[in-house]
Amino acid sequence: MAPYAALAAVVFGVNLLPAFGPPTWAILVWFEITRDLDPVALVLIGAVAATLGRVVLALGAGACRGRLSIRRRESLDAARTVLSGSRNRTAAGLGLFLLSPLPSAQLFVAAGLMAFPLRPLAAAFFAGRLVSYSIYVGIGKAADARFGDVLEGAFRSPLGIVLQVVMLGALVLLVRIDWVKLITRRGANRPATS
Repeated sequence: MAPYAALAAVVFGVNLLPAFGPPTWAILVWFEITRDLDPVALVLIGAVAATLGRVVLALGAGACRGRLSIRRRESLDAARTVLSGSRNRTAAGLGLFLLSPLPSAQLFVAAGLMAFPLRPLAAAFFAGRLVSYSIYVGIGKAADARFGDVLEGAFRSPLGIVLQVVMLGALVLLVRIDWVKLITRRGANRPATS
């Protein structure tokens, strides 16, 4: 039972990081190879712990909303309205959490800052992680001999680092854009309908 508790603690802790954490799939595969754990339990514990870590990260970001100016909070509220204004956009947003190869930490921080309802996001994230972690853990044993190179590549990948920096920049941009002004301007530019 101790290896499973250690796995849950490590995955939860890594998913609290807002950026530059190791990929959870790599942690799961490492535990599978070094501890010979049950793959089904590994995937379930990993998905639950990752989801809980991301939800706590989003709640922490949401707790920081009060430190933002009123204008900034109004702008974030306007962004939330735009992003959740239609079923298609809501479905696309949930799809982003479900299947996205993008780093999820920044997505959860943005959700927290915009005060998005976290239950549907967490459910989509959890479902997506069940699928992706199952795939990674399933092929983990086959890649056992080369896993050290894969794990090192996950930490040193220039593309991975650039993607993290880009996502952090997008998060900063999300907060810096005056969404109220943007929406007002966009509404004023629409042709009148009769």
